[in-house]
Amino acid sequence: MTTESFSSSPARHKGGAVYDSGDRSEAARAWDDLREGTLRWRLWSRLGWHDIRKRYRRSVLGPFWLTLSMAVMVASLGLIYGTLFRLDLEGYLPFLAVGLAIWTFIASFLNEGCISFIELEPLIKNVRIPMSLHILRALWRNLIIFGHNIVIFAVVALIFGIWPGAAGLLAVAGLALLLVNAGWIMLLLGMICTRFRDVPPIIGSVIQLLFFVTPVMWKPELLGDRRYLMVLNPFYHLLEVIRAPLLGHVPGWESWVAGLLFAAGGWAFTFVCFTRFRKRIAYWL
Repeated sequence: MTTESFSSSPARHKGGAVYDSGDRSEAARAWDDLREGTLRWRLWSRLGWHDIRKRYRRSVLGPFWLTLSMAVMVASLGLIYGTLFRLDLEGYLPFLAVGLAIWTFIASFLNEGCISFIELEPLIKNVRIPMSLHILRALWRNLIIFGHNIVIFAVVALIFGIWPGAAGLLAVAGLALLLVNAGWIMLLLGMICTRFRDVPPIIGSVIQLLFFVTPVMWKPELLGDRRYLMVLNPFYHLLEVIRAPLLGHVPGWESWVAGLLFAAGGWAFTFVCFTRFRKRIAYWL
């Protein structure tokens, strides 16, 4: 680390980011952190791959153990809940497979967002890199795991002859919308949980509650006249903009609007918090 990086005058390192030049506002520095963290995609993508390889080192199947466990869960829950709700397995198993894959991804980035800074305390205190890079590293790692889990849906869809057609292309836009929301949620939770260490267990309990009130294992049609309650659940909309296209349906416009509003409001609030508390993260660790 050169002395230039710590000077109060405008200082640029090789990557082009300005971190603590004395003539810049905190908002500008926070924006530089987000921009530089995103541009360093080679670094956070390699770190994410390294995390996956480290977690499954000396394992025969590696991350495909997750795929196997997901397959067992889909098969067992599909038979149990399909029988309880008296649903046709041909329509219910694909619905459950894609829903569980997406929800596992959502639950993972919620949980890991809480510890995204805490688990990297030595790195944050000793290496000067953008704070947002740690969030992108965790998000990329969970996206890789999601890629393994979604294979189960592909197999189930192949078995039952489900082809999403042109509507399936909307799943790419839906996944992008989910990732945009995941970014601010992880960053916000990372700051909150670094400051207040009692929050992660609370978030774990909230995730369990959200799982039961979000139509992952049950279909929204079962609510009957009370289906309007789903409008109040943002995670239903984020799930639906991916699940519906993969099942060959076009998501309702209200799901897209809800997801976009959730992203806009969430990023606005998170950026304000990040601007104010970015420099304090290292001291909270």
